[in-house]
Order: sequence, then structure tokens, then C-alpha cells
Amino acid sequence: MHILMVSDVYFPRVNGVSTSIQSFRRHLVDQGHRVTLLCPDYPADQPGLQLVADTEPDIIRIPSRRAPLDPEDRLMRWRPLASLVETFVGSDVDVVHVHTPFVAHYAGRRLARRLGVPMLESYHTFFEEYADQYIPLVPRGWLRSLARRWSRAQCNVVDHLIVPSSPMKDTLLRYGVRSGMTVLPTGIEDDSPALPGDAEAFRRRHDIPAEAPLLLYVGRLAGEKNIDLLLDMLPGVLASHADAILAIAGEGPARPRLERRVAEGGLKAATRFIGYMHRDGELQGAYRAADLFVFASRSETQGLVLLEALAQGTPVVAIAEMGTRDVLDPEGGCAIAPDDPVGFAAAVTGLLDRPDRRAAMSLAARRYAQGWSARVMARRLADLYQGTTEGFGR
Repeated sequence: MHILMVSDVYFPRVNGVSTSIQSFRRHLVDQGHRVTLLCPDYPADQPGLQLVADTEPDIIRIPSRRAPLDPEDRLMRWRPLASLVETFVGSDVDVVHVHTPFVAHYAGRRLARRLGVPMLESYHTFFEEYADQYIPLVPRGWLRSLARRWSRAQCNVVDHLIVPSSPMKDTLLRYGVRSGMTVLPTGIEDDSPALPGDAEAFRRRHDIPAEAPLLLYVGRLAGEKNIDLLLDMLPGVLASHADAILAIAGEGPARPRLERRVAEGGLKAATRFIGYMHRDGELQGAYRAADLFVFASRSETQGLVLLEALAQGTPVVAIAEMGTRDVLDPEGGCAIAPDDPVGFAAAVTGLLDRPDRRAAMSLAARRYAQGWSARVMARRLADLYQGTTEGFGR
């Protein structure tokens, strides 16, 4: 098949959507399919990027403009994107798969209708929970209502919807979405545990003593990730493990505020801001260096970083909200923490006090993560494309 993907975000912009697109594209191509991606270009001086040259085939970069209220993201410009429609007419494209609800959604719909092929869309982001982080002066209730109506309107015009978790599907059903939906999470790479991550080098590089209990967060530094809860629970951990350290890996608009909180709260010695890490072994080294992976987001549609941590044998402590509920399995190296600082700290210290328990969880984590193979998820996506295409227009 020839799949045409359209997205308002992709690498070098680092986030879960970019990771999901890259993973599915890689394995679909390995399985004999062609995947063309339309995505934004990025200026070299934009924050939040890991600048690398495109080495993947069939990527078409579209001139873009800055996204309102978000310095890290871009929106593809409509005119050059629309001009591409005619170049695909008569091509062998079998299906259009849209990954973001902005310009990409409308362009993808136009492309699919012009080509006479089905349009699928992935609902990657829980916008109801995100909106007030970027439009703070508008009442939260109004924004949430607007996000629900907007999501319902967009989701109901696609031929099929892909959602990364069952809680996200339930949420969209409550919105009134009536399009067919398939739960299909992003998988993790089978070779991830074999990558040369060096735990000792990570600790040396970031001045973390070899014996210090290390808690790790990986993800975007933004309000919706609820990193404040991790900072709120840290004093409770330090009360019984005075040498514990919280490493915060990633970048985002909340970093300056979080750094101020750390300084003002007297937590600077117990906190490390790591920044972005490459997935070629550097990130794996961080996971392997950590005693526990900690996560407090209430708005994840899946929680891919939890699976990445588990694949490296790092036990996870997280609150069970939205997409993380599908991932968190007490028999699979996970501990579900209460959504409050005292309870979260107690869950963490309870495991730091039990190295034998952590060792057992580490083994369970690796076994559990094997069931989330990216190769298997891509095969399921290809089957979904095929089924949607065969039933299209009937």
C-alpha cells in the first residue's frame, strides 16, 4: 500500500506524536509499504528542537509559520500545502492518515476527498486537558467545552479514528463521536533493550553518586505533564532517603518556572535538569541508571515513556489517569501511586526501601514490555488500512 501521512508536527520537534509517526512509518516500510509524510519545516533557531538532517525517504517538508501561543510548534502554511493536492491526483495513494487536528486535518480531508480514498485520523492529544495551559486568561470551563465540541466535529468527519488507549476512546464516545474507532497504541522498538545505554556514564555526566537513589522523569516540560506533583512529593522522599535525586529529562515552556520552584524550595541539590536526550543509547542509559521512573501526568493518551522505561527494566511509579491506565500493570513492573504528594512519596519510598522488590519488578517489566512491540502494532495498523480501504464507498 501507499500511505500518505499528514502532520503538523514531526522531528526535529521532539514529542510523543513525532515518535509515534516515526515508529509506525519505519515498520510499515519494513513490511513492504510506502509511506509519504507531509510535515512542517522548522527554522534552525526555534526552541525545543534536536536539529538533524532528514535521512528518511518520502518526507516532504512544507513551509510553516509559528503556532499561536506556542513557541515550540509550527503550523504548515495552507497555500503550499494545498498546491500539492493536484500532484497526488492519479498517484497510487491508497489511504490518507492524519496525525494532528490543525492545518493537517483540513489538508488531509481535502486530499482524501480529491483522491477518492479513505481518511483515517489519530487522536494523539487530550486537548480538553491541555487548552488552559496555553490560553490562561479564558475560563477553563469554557475552553474545555470548546475543546470537546471541536474534537467531536473533527472526529465525526473522518472515515475511521485511531485512538491510543481505551480511556481515550471512552472519552470521545462521551463527546458524541460516532466515527468508527480502533484502539491502537504506539509500540516500542524491539531493539531498544539492546542499545548501548551506559548507566554509569549517565550518573557521572550529571554528578549523581553511584549509590544515590535516582528517580527519573522523561517527557515534555509543560504544565499538562503535572511535574509539580513530582516536586511536591520529593521532600517526602528526601525525609527518609536524604541522598535521593530526581532527574528531569526533556525540554519545554515550563522549564524556567520549574527551575525557579526547585531553587526557591531548596531542592537544587536533589534535582537535575537533563534536557533532551537522543534515543541512540543516551536515553537508554538514563533509564538504566534510574532506580525508579516516576510519572504524574493526568492527560496522557498513552504514556509511551512508561513502556520505554519498562523495556529497560526500570520499575514505574505513576498515577493511573487516561492512557496510562492501559499501561500500568502491577504484575508488569508498575506501581500505581495516589494523585497526591504524600501518597506518591510513600509509594516511592516503599520501593526504595525494598531493593529485592525492585529487582523482581525489573524482571517483570522487561517481560511485560515485550508485549508492546512496534512491529506488531504496525502490522495491526496495516490491517486496519486494508480493511478500511476495502470497505470504503460501500
